[in-house]
Amino acid sequence: MSEAFCSWCGGAAGEGRHEACQRRRVLDPPRYCSRCARRMVVQVTPAGWTARCSAHGTTSSAMSDAPTA
Repeated sequence: MSEAFCSWCGGAAGEGRHEACQRRRVLDPPRYCSRCARRMVVQVTPAGWTARCSAHGTTSSAMSDAPTA
């Protein structure tokens, strides 16, 4: 499934340039849901991170092998 929104800035994936967002996602967890652009609840621990969208559920660093924008 193709992401409609940038998971770092929440902008439309097809609009604008997201190179800076992709660089940030290498080290930081997503802040916005890539499916609906809702702001997610993010928790960072020494073991990784989890991000929860109220509509689409939870994702984690354990589920995410490669960062997406």
